[in-house]
Amino acid sequence: MFRPRVLLVGEAANPEWASVPLVGYSHARALADVADVHLVTHLRNRAALLRAGLVEDRDFTALATDAVVRPLRWLSRRLGAGSGLGWTSVSAFSALSYYRFEDLLWRRFGERLRRGDFDIVHRLTPLSPVTPSLLAARCRRIGVPFILGPLNGGLPWPPGYDRVRLREREWFSYLRPAYKLLPRHRSTLTDAAAVIAGSRSTWSEIVGKCRDRCIYIPENAIDPVRFPPPKARRPSDCLRAVFLGRLVPYKGPDMLLEAAAPMIRDGKLRLTFIGDGPMRADLEQTVRSLGLKEAVTFSGWVDQREVHRHLDEADVLAFPSIREFGGAVALEGMASGAVPIVMDYGGPAELVTDECGYQIPMGARSEIIERLRALTLAICRDPAQLAPRREAGYRRVLASFTWAAKARQVLEIYRWVLGGRPGKPDFGMPLIDSRTTG
Repeated sequence: MFRPRVLLVGEAANPEWASVPLVGYSHARALADVADVHLVTHLRNRAALLRAGLVEDRDFTALATDAVVRPLRWLSRRLGAGSGLGWTSVSAFSALSYYRFEDLLWRRFGERLRRGDFDIVHRLTPLSPVTPSLLAARCRRIGVPFILGPLNGGLPWPPGYDRVRLREREWFSYLRPAYKLLPRHRSTLTDAAAVIAGSRSTWSEIVGKCRDRCIYIPENAIDPVRFPPPKARRPSDCLRAVFLGRLVPYKGPDMLLEAAAPMIRDGKLRLTFIGDGPMRADLEQTVRSLGLKEAVTFSGWVDQREVHRHLDEADVLAFPSIREFGGAVALEGMASGAVPIVMDYGGPAELVTDECGYQIPMGARSEIIERLRALTLAICRDPAQLAPRREAGYRRVLASFTWAAKARQVLEIYRWVLGGRPGKPDFGMPLIDSRTTG
């Protein structure tokens, strides 16, 4: 049985956090089912990994980089004027501290790699394509295949949204091309045996440098244990919609509220916002001023079980985010039976097909509101159209977007770089619906 020995680099891997750390942890645990994995992560994740049942030194090693991270964190706070930084800015500072993490990793495992204790080194996180790696060249020199990814990031801001971009504190995004000046940027891609692109946007950015070694696999997945088959919904006179995410400008909660307001007022739609953020007070004020308080609920942040309950009771997941890299929320909606409504741009558009959801064409703010309103009204008039999409969405998630399915795909990449299969794996881009695979 093919079961490679993998040194898995997951600087961010934490079962108790959301976003990238949860992706790193979930992916790592799935890979441990198909390969002999030793995870190398940051010390901040140690306690959570121990609580999850992992054994230190046997299952994982935790490294500390506080001597570098502390001054960078101080600098980021200063530049953010005490109010935080945008995602691009955070990624830039993280890239600088990551050099120290990989240097410590090499000191700890370099001799074991030379000795042949591992067949592959796979850098799982960071996900950012702008974060270089010192390991890629070092692994190439000693003959150990180095795999990078999934990489995801750098999705361009859609035209006409500069004001939203600045409200998100994405000042550094204007300087993003400067990442090419970072040490080891070029060699990170050229020295990798394989590069996993987590989105079509990232693929288009990196594929010219390593087309023959680039494989597309979206970064996100779900744990099917958390998502039993969706319960049947009977068409109702009142559509139940859920928004799930931070209440910030680029995710579009204000556009959703404005688009849905006429239907909410007419008793045709009820809307629940799950999440919190700087827009919440203004959204609540809008709801009060429009007299919609009885049909619009703000739940704040809730635990995962409560999230699933909301999605399980909803008809649609309305998520008009204009710049979303991954879009795990769309997978959670499909897994729960809440048919997703997303923008035809970025990560969600690669997860949601016409068979299992709806994609709204990108445009100016007023155009998105108009299109979202028209679609929602059409669903209110004919809610029976949701049933086939609900079933197709659940099939799609189980076929291609569980962590186990993703681990099997990565295992084929391991097999390829080690010479166990003749051709580079190709899973399609985007992944096709399960119905068409037979």
